[in-house]
Amino acid sequence: MVQVGWVRKDANAAMLSNYEVFKLLTDLKEQRKESGNKKHSAGQQNLNTIMYETLKYLSKTPCKHQTPEIVTTFLRAMLPQRLTKW
Repeated sequence: MVQVGWVRKDANAAMLSNYEVFKLLTDLKEQRKESGNKKHSAGQQNLNTIMYETLKYLSKTPCKHQTPEIVTTFLRAMLPQRLTKW
């Protein structure tokens, strides 16, 4: 289980919102920029492409403008709805 900011993530047990994916990839991109490592394996190049394409897509959606507070407010508003599993 990984604690990232205010959200607890367990890749085996949780779905991530677009906001969480956008934030996670943006943070990872910044970390890579700061490390300055420019040599990449073929697998790393594939991962970079996936990250780029995903960030490109998500940056055109409302999640780019969301904050943890907005997401928390939404989730609290949805609690009374007691959504059922699909």
